[in-house]
Amino acid sequence: MAGANQTQVTEFMLLGFPHSRPLLFVLFLAIYLATLLGNSAILALVLLDPHLHSPMYFFLSHLSCLDICYSSVTVPKILANALRPQAVISYYGCLAQMFFLMGCAGAECTLLAVIAYNCYAAICQPLRYAHAMSWGVCVVAATGCWLWGMLDSAVHTLLASRLSFCRTARLQHILYDVPPLLRVACSNTRPSEVALHAASVFVGLSPFLLVVVSYLHILATILRIPVATSQRKAFSTCSAHLLMVTLYFVTANLNYNRPSSSYSPAAHMLVSALYCIVTPMLNPLIYSLRNQEVRGALRK
Repeated sequence: MAGANQTQVTEFMLLGFPHSRPLLFVLFLAIYLATLLGNSAILALVLLDPHLHSPMYFFLSHLSCLDICYSSVTVPKILANALRPQAVISYYGCLAQMFFLMGCAGAECTLLAVIAYNCYAAICQPLRYAHAMSWGVCVVAATGCWLWGMLDSAVHTLLASRLSFCRTARLQHILYDVPPLLRVACSNTRPSEVALHAASVFVGLSPFLLVVVSYLHILATILRIPVATSQRKAFSTCSAHLLMVTLYFVTANLNYNRPSSSYSPAAHMLVSALYCIVTPMLNPLIYSLRNQEVRGALRK
């Protein structure tokens, strides 16, 4: 009897779009264009300006590339669905979006930890910095971030592809991700849930703890700087970085590790929008465009 209610679905319906779809379209289009403009500007500046050929901006260029990919995986499909009477996506399109979304998320978590360590090495270990963050180390670290994200994503996508769904696959969301998919599955979702909890520790919590420890050491070093002006500037930069990282990791953890008892479709959509749509727009402002070197390169 249970098998009669299950089938291999060919598409999913999204029910999370509000009635004011034109407003949603304009809002997300503005965010997407700002994301593309800001991150593309960082990529171009780092490529063209020799003064920005340093490990810090090398990692920031990868962060900008990730943010462009991140937004391009989700927002164009949201914009297209906002103009349709019924928002749908094919089964394989859903798996593809999930793979690239979670791949970018995992890579960005790890990259943020690498950026924090780079700041720690530059400020707290200046004499060892050239050796600790040589170009060979930077290339290996950046490559490792991308591969780690793709490996984590492949596990979740493989487990999701083994799920069975009821004939009417309706997701209370505006994009396709693992948590809303698990809620409409008719088969055993325990392996996917275990994988999400494990990823929240190894892909989410561990990099976040490394970021926090790095910035605590940085702030302790800053407080020993004798010049008050330099103290304020360094503290402002580090506190902005830490605030942005905290926003990203907290919203990502709430998205993938929220208890079922406190699940709310509206809250889940808000959290997803914050971490995978709004954050890529803010990263260039927080990490790059506030820097004196970047502003100088823009003026040139």
